[in-house]
Amino acid sequence: MLVLLLFCSAGYWYMGRITNAHIYTDIEKVGQYDVALVLGTSKYNKSGTRNMYFYHRIDAAVALYNHGKVKKILVSGDNAQKEYNEPFDMLKALMDRGIPRKDIVLDYAGFRTFDSMVRANEVFGQQSFIVVSQRFHLERALYIGMAKKMDVVGYVAQDPRQSNFPLFAREVMARTKAMLDCKLLGTTPRFLGQKEVIDMTL
Repeated sequence: MLVLLLFCSAGYWYMGRITNAHIYTDIEKVGQYDVALVLGTSKYNKSGTRNMYFYHRIDAAVALYNHGKVKKILVSGDNAQKEYNEPFDMLKALMDRGIPRKDIVLDYAGFRTFDSMVRANEVFGQQSFIVVSQRFHLERALYIGMAKKMDVVGYVAQDPRQSNFPLFAREVMARTKAMLDCKLLGTTPRFLGQKEVIDMTL
């Protein structure tokens, strides 16, 4: 048990260390890219209240677009159930903020972060892009992208939490799983499907 705990802790620290230089909080320092990938989450908490992780990610994506840092926004999330549609919720939220429909691309098979990152590259044809999420999530996402030889950076969405040990513990385990997926297990996305390369001329 101690060995497992040390391994998980080391993995958590390692991901933060190797991705730190690729994560930006100052939008003026972000370079220009064709696409921003926004990682999905539910629009509402289990209690029915607004999930601020969702809304802060939308805020960050809108800021990147309005500052001319990206031309297209790829929203990737879970749509495994008919009544639950993260990409569509992100689409509506972005359009409500003035982002043109033609500049929003939907990935309905981003069932988890690993799938979203790999599909952005292998399905949507993006090798170099910005990832949008909260910092703790970005560190894992960028690690996956770097392990898969992508040129990725992250732009930090505001983190609404004050102190959340259960979320921290969950992230420790998620990072351990990401390391195993990338280095040992040969994991592939739940659904890959045909290429849908983003047309930057539209």
